[in-house]
Amino acid sequence: MSKKSLGNGLEALIRVPKEDQTQIKQAEQIEEELKSESQMDKQLKTVANNFLVEDEKVIKIKREVEKNPRISLWSANSAACLRYLKKTIPEFSISKEASKILDEAIKTKYPEVWALFDDE
Repeated sequence: MSKKSLGNGLEALIRVPKEDQTQIKQAEQIEEELKSESQMDKQLKTVANNFLVEDEKVIKIKREVEKNPRISLWSANSAACLRYLKKTIPEFSISKEASKILDEAIKTKYPEVWALFDDE
């Protein structure tokens, strides 16, 4: 056995012509590419399914909100401030002001979610 053969295991005993080695390497590369393409296909399908699920959720939420757009909040300080403004500013609307403030805050904090429902 020559020094070239040391560390080559079975390949040291069984000589494979260089042409065959090249074909084997090409076949292995093609097999790896197919595996990675298969994994990418699975990932794309997962992403597509997630989008479908998200679209369904968005549609359901929009339908619910069309029927009942109200929400309830519990905040003593906010309630006190808004009631003070109602008592001191003529034609002040607590609902309109709370809606503006809440819309701005949600749009700023969760822009991606806001974009799902922004019809403007």
